[in-house]
Amino acid sequence: MASDERIFVQAIRRYCADHGITVDVRAGGWLIAMRRGEMRHFAFGYDVGLNSAIAHRLANDKSATAEALTLAGVPCVLHHLFLNPKLGRNVVGATWREAMLDLLRDNPQGVVVKPNEGTSGRSVFKVTTEAQLDHAAGEVFAMSAGLVISPYVAIEDEVRVVLLDDAPRVVYSKQRGSDWRHNLDAGAKPVLLEGGDVRAACVQLAIEAARAIGIIFASIDVVRADGAWKVLEINSGVMMEALGKLHPELVQATYDAALNRIFEEAS
Repeated sequence: MASDERIFVQAIRRYCADHGITVDVRAGGWLIAMRRGEMRHFAFGYDVGLNSAIAHRLANDKSATAEALTLAGVPCVLHHLFLNPKLGRNVVGATWREAMLDLLRDNPQGVVVKPNEGTSGRSVFKVTTEAQLDHAAGEVFAMSAGLVISPYVAIEDEVRVVLLDDAPRVVYSKQRGSDWRHNLDAGAKPVLLEGGDVRAACVQLAIEAARAIGIIFASIDVVRADGAWKVLEINSGVMMEALGKLHPELVQATYDAALNRIFEEAS
């Protein structure tokens, strides 16, 4: 087992070794083929392949997630979608920039601009001026087919809940460092929540969010702003690299449970 492999890949290798499953790691670890007898199963990126295609697509689309949660009455952070103007005027329309500026005017505290798809807080911009908005949009559109704009809110707490079949497998808060974001890649630290009212409230909200889009295995980010908890986003790919360095047994047990769901059902 290569020491530089992602914890996700290492966890799948250990599970397969313990359960007599042949594993073939390809594409630098981003594609993993598992085989037991006539059964073949794939993991891709950080997705073990347990969710339905539509749940996976909804979770990976921030705007679609917010729309689905709003339809279900689940409190969430709004994400307004803007398609890349390179897709053409017939697709994007002629007033997309004015609509962006309207959102900025309506939110004098600022807005957050980020890719509609993607994780880890990359290409995320806090914007308070028209010039900053144009710069952020240009940066995101250079690498994405669409972006989303959300009202900037001062996040007091952020908690990640990893659910499997509506059961919380991992719950931790993200303790922010010097950055305004709570992303683990931006220096935030995971701190496990073992119990208490905060944990219970976040788990309940995460379960409601998972049911709203019909997802089985996911990590759900819940934030508190102005004293109220809301869903920030849902991730179909369950990444626990930072947590795995601190709590490797817990992370392994979580991936084991998800893979059991796949291979035990097949048996």
